[in-house]
Order: sequence, then C-alpha cells, then structure tokens
Amino acid sequence: MAFTQRNLLGLEGLPAAEILHVLDTTKSFVEISERDIKKVPTLRGKTVINLFYEASTRTRTSFEIAAKRLSADTINISASTSSAQKGETLADTARNLEAMRPDAIIIRHPSSGAPHLLARAVSSPVINAGDGQHEHPTQALLDLFTIREKKGKNGSIAGLEVAIVGDILHSRVARSNLYGLIALGAKVRLVGPPTLLPQEFRSFGVELHHDLRKGIAGADVIMMLRIQRERQGLNFFPSLEEYSRLFGLDRAAMAAAKPDVVILHPGPMNRGIEISSEVADGPYSLILDQVTNGVAVRMALLYLLATRGRSELEREVEARAAS
Repeated sequence: MAFTQRNLLGLEGLPAAEILHVLDTTKSFVEISERDIKKVPTLRGKTVINLFYEASTRTRTSFEIAAKRLSADTINISASTSSAQKGETLADTARNLEAMRPDAIIIRHPSSGAPHLLARAVSSPVINAGDGQHEHPTQALLDLFTIREKKGKNGSIAGLEVAIVGDILHSRVARSNLYGLIALGAKVRLVGPPTLLPQEFRSFGVELHHDLRKGIAGADVIMMLRIQRERQGLNFFPSLEEYSRLFGLDRAAMAAAKPDVVILHPGPMNRGIEISSEVADGPYSLILDQVTNGVAVRMALLYLLATRGRSELEREVEARAAS
C-alpha cells in the first residue's frame, strides 16, 4: 500500500499498511547516511521550512539534515525571530509562508492542534514535529523503525511486549507510540505513578502499572520518558529523589525484563532521575540508534510528501473548501 496522506499530523487512525510503507521507505535511506558523500538529488529545487515555536535539538537538527541530504533548500524559523513576536497569528504566518510556495512545512508548537490549523490554511504538505501534549508522530516512527530493526521478526513487531515508563500524562511521544505500536500489533504496558498515568489510558486497550518491576517484567522493549521538571511546581509526586527510587531504570530494575531487552529514550534525558547513566550508555541502549534512524525516517517522509505534485495538492484543498 502506498503512503496516501497529504500531511503527517499524527499516527492516530493511520493504517498499519501506511506506517509500514514509511518504515520500508526509511530502510532505503539509512544507507545514504553511511556514505562519504551523504547527499542525493531527490529534492533538488524543493524548499523545506522548519517552523519551530518550541526549543528543540534533535528534531529540528534531524529535519534540517534530512532535507539537506535530499538536496532541498532549508529555511529555519523560530518563534523568537518570527512575526509572532509582533502579534501575528499562526494562520497569518502560514498564509504568508504559503505565498512563497514552499514544498513542505515542518511545525513544532506548544499548542495541541496547531499543525492541523496550519494544514487547513496551506496547500503545502505539513509535518507535525510535536504539538503540545497531543502527538509527535515522527518520533514514534523512528522508535518503531528502531524496534523493528533490532527486535522485529520477518519485518514485524507484532506480539512484542513494550513497556512505556514515566510521565505518560504530558507525553506526546507516548501517545504517538501508542497509536503506532497498537496498529502494528505490539502489546503495550504503561508504567508510572498514578498522578502521571490517568485511568483513561485504559481506553487504548493497554495494561497500566504503578510498580516499575511489575510493569517491565518480561518486556522485550522498555521506552523511558523524560520527567518534565518544568512541571514540578504542579506537585505530581513528592520529590525527584522519590520518583527516581520508584521509577528510575537502573541495572537492578532491568533484571525484571527479558535478558535481551532493549532500552529506548526520546531525549533529552534526565540522567540519574528516570534513567541511570549505566543503562543509558550500556549495551542494551538504542538511544543513539534512535537519533541516527531519526534522520532516515525524516528523509523518507520528506520524500513521500514533498515529491507529490503541487497541482494535486491544490486540487485537494479546493475540493475540501468547496465541500
């Protein structure tokens, strides 16, 4: 099945076949990053805009490198240097950018739903690089690719036991991974303190655990999430020390998982809080593999979205406006 999406706004509702198509396409781009000359002419003459209203290291750099390796021209815009500082709305920013005829717009925004608003305002393909507490689909896709490469059997992750541990409540990474993992048939458990793991997550059809060792028992994959210390004033747990003692992943806690378990973390890491340096830098860690694979995933998405004909996109926008 081909990738039929006009945009990538999230993984919710995305068919498993289309997720797999992205992962299969990614595999063909991995090799490019291993060459001496890491560039192909695939998007020569195309323009990609990175529109980031939130701070980012991995995601923004990864998208920029991905676009440049495909020979696209890249424009980076941050909130601090945009007309948003003068009161311009996101919709007006979008329309002005669209008037310059870019071939793809990547957006990160603190408000959930911002990429959807942008996609309604422009005909250029829009990629969600993280919106509020909603989704972070490209992070989930690189996680899925990493898991499939290291643990998948015959290209499938169906049946793998995956434990996602930490601040589930505020994590857009967790939500996108939930949609993707469930679509591909993995068995998911969510682990964290009750204040960061609301009962509503049971509606995803996953297990909920408030004990780390029980939650990761027999797991094939453990995905640790950052504790968002900027939210500590809201008192989701008594102290970082207590959280680390109960939910921090160290070698002792890892003994509950399978002997060949792999460890993921989307970054940035709070070492010594949700994960020990011994685990983060150890032989079971795939954290740097995730970063490497992130470039290939984003190359694949830019290829799939930016190479579609502009006239086709415009017809879709006009048809939607007329309906």
